[in-house]
Amino acid sequence: MAQANAEIIASFIAAWSRRDPDELAGFFCEDGCYHNMPTGPVHGRVAIRGFIEAFIRDWTSTDWDVLTLMAEGDRVVAERLDRTMVGDRPVDLPCCGVFEMEKDQIKVWRDYFDLSTYLNALK
Repeated sequence: MAQANAEIIASFIAAWSRRDPDELAGFFCEDGCYHNMPTGPVHGRVAIRGFIEAFIRDWTSTDWDVLTLMAEGDRVVAERLDRTMVGDRPVDLPCCGVFEMEKDQIKVWRDYFDLSTYLNALK
């Protein structure tokens, strides 16, 4: 189970480079939760899709480098360096995502990063 969950999360991380909110939201359970820790949690696949769409609206590209990917049971931890272009501005954002899986989908994703790192890169 742990290996399969790690592979799903690796696919999810790779999918971000395509910047397709429908594809990304499709990785979540219908009642899933996405919590960017600097902001409030978002509940439900439909709301998650809308949040992702708004969050990436100005992104022109993104590639996420996985530094560490560990899984145990229904938990996956992914340490990353998210390399994103927001318009013509590069944003390199260290992140750590903790995923709780249920039936091959993301039930909960908590993503930890420093919001000021992201915002300062956009100035």
